[in-house]
Amino acid sequence: MPPTRSGALLLLLFLVSHATPQPDPGHTDPATLKLLSLEQLSAMEVTTPSKEPQPAMRAPVAIYVITGEDIRRSGATSIPEALRGAPGVEVARIDGNKWSIGIRGFGSRLSRSVLVLIDGRTVYTSLFAGTYWEVQDTFMDDIDRIEVIRGPGGTIWGPNAVNGVINVITKSSKDTNGVRVAVLSGNEEQGNAAVRYGGGNGRNLNYRFYAKGFTRGPEDHPDQQNFDDWRAAQGGFRLDWDRNQRDTFTLQGDIYAEKAGERVSAASYTAPFSRIIDGNADLSGGNVLARWNRTNANGGNTQAQIYYDRTDRREPNVADIRNTFDADFLQRFRVPGRQQISWGLGARVISIENPVVVSGLEFVPFKRTDWLLTAFLQDEIGIVQNRLSLILGTKFLRTNFTGLELEPSARILWTPSDRHTFWAAYTHAVRTPSDAEENFFLSGYLGATPAGVPFFARFNANTSFAPEQLNGYELGYRRLFQKNLYVDFASFLNHYHNLFSEEVAGSVFPEAIPAPAHLLLPAQFRNSLYGRTEGFEIAPEWRPYTFWRLRASYSLLNMHLRTVAGAPEVGTAPVIEGSSPRHEVTVQSGFDVLKTVQFDLRYRYVSALPDPTGVPGENVRAYSTGDVRFAWRVRPEFELALVGQNLLQPSHVEAYGDPSTTVGIIRSGYVKLTWTH
Repeated sequence: MPPTRSGALLLLLFLVSHATPQPDPGHTDPATLKLLSLEQLSAMEVTTPSKEPQPAMRAPVAIYVITGEDIRRSGATSIPEALRGAPGVEVARIDGNKWSIGIRGFGSRLSRSVLVLIDGRTVYTSLFAGTYWEVQDTFMDDIDRIEVIRGPGGTIWGPNAVNGVINVITKSSKDTNGVRVAVLSGNEEQGNAAVRYGGGNGRNLNYRFYAKGFTRGPEDHPDQQNFDDWRAAQGGFRLDWDRNQRDTFTLQGDIYAEKAGERVSAASYTAPFSRIIDGNADLSGGNVLARWNRTNANGGNTQAQIYYDRTDRREPNVADIRNTFDADFLQRFRVPGRQQISWGLGARVISIENPVVVSGLEFVPFKRTDWLLTAFLQDEIGIVQNRLSLILGTKFLRTNFTGLELEPSARILWTPSDRHTFWAAYTHAVRTPSDAEENFFLSGYLGATPAGVPFFARFNANTSFAPEQLNGYELGYRRLFQKNLYVDFASFLNHYHNLFSEEVAGSVFPEAIPAPAHLLLPAQFRNSLYGRTEGFEIAPEWRPYTFWRLRASYSLLNMHLRTVAGAPEVGTAPVIEGSSPRHEVTVQSGFDVLKTVQFDLRYRYVSALPDPTGVPGENVRAYSTGDVRFAWRVRPEFELALVGQNLLQPSHVEAYGDPSTTVGIIRSGYVKLTWTH
């Protein structure tokens, strides 16, 4: 055996031989570093499936929980990177500050089929339908868990929870008292610093404040145009008040400012008609949220939440300023016959302004108001107490883009023992139209005729764009074998119709206004795609020893999309089918050794993305990569961590860029020092 390999093996054997069953409480923060047993993890309460705490083992949905400890040990420095460990979730980095994320297919820059929330505040935007991941941030050490639902969640959460729900939940301020400072630096993470201070009155009132800032370098660019550097600053607060044993109040907010480098295309009706711009997006915003929860005497509860959110995006080709006001009410109560009734109401109003930046991209009217009204009713029926349940419910919704829409669901949960769970579900979900589909005019320059006449194509607004529809069928099984092996399996079959399509809307004709005179090919966003997806995910976890944790996941996805017969479609189906990989594999290993040392490894395999033009080829090829993290608790209050990411090659491409640029994600590493007092 070569000396380097034998030395590494001896070191590993030495560390394992000195391993201890659990981290030493004297050297760790019990709130964040405790290694939960599989029994504790399966009993962990989750809220995303029903907006009510329930054990993850008994949730009749495909749910995966990424704990704060998982995030810390993964070395992730952003919420999208933290999602890489969840089965069925496709996370692909586009460049230095953008990601393509999908659940069970339809991965895209804005994750248009996935509803994303942070502490109950929806961050999904109706501008282009989806989530701008680069502005979803917080102090990563304050995240308690991320609950990921694979599959439709419209009955509980309303529109746009079509393929899944991602709910980022931060810690209560009573769990973050004291001071915590984290600083890190590396080749990509050039500088990152965060500080948090928490306190309280020692009884029922607790609070915290945080501030953070970072600068990140660009990724690998074949043309050496390193446009995607990234700088940001953010701060926020949270206050929790337990008024009595029944009533709790939360008040929290954030404010941020960023400069995110990007490459965009801009078409205009003045020469040179089309250009590629490398520039900065100026991004800023803030939010404030208030929530009240009362526990009722009969085991039910009442919740009320309001929030205000402002976003201000000023990119080189588009601007979006919006103010969102949202209110939500939910009540649960028990009735005879082992039934629990849940009902609720919600309202959202969004004031929008989209001033014109380039003449080829325009919203009409540029000042608008979007609104959403919802009502919710659900009955959970205990057919056999603690063993067999039937959950029936629906969400009623109305928006300025749609008439009345229903999102019904039926779920059955069978738990023959505390270690076995079977569940099955049918759900109907909708994605409501966005401003981009109903108010948007987008021009593209195609070139010039032999006579020198400019030739454009233009997507015109479609005020009749219909909601996208999903009928989803799911079947799942969970089992805890003894105390050291847990398996979670979920399968799905989804039928879609009225999916977004891009279509030619007529013949080429001459147009004089806007000047100069030019030829125009009219097009429109329509609903001519339909089809199905099917697949499954399996996620086992094994604890062969108390100091060693092994986790893995495998996800299979098949997509079959077609256009309605006769629709003059211009290639959307290949683009969507090529947006998500068919196979994904993740393997993770975590060691706790020497009381003060942690060693984590992660391997990922992602299969190829087909060429979105439909031409045979694999522009985004299959790749394998790995991450490593080594952490040493130097003293009770100090931790030093060394993190390496994407280590198996100098760089690799994960997603198609925009416009038509592929960026390599580089091998990177950083050093992080955390101080807690």
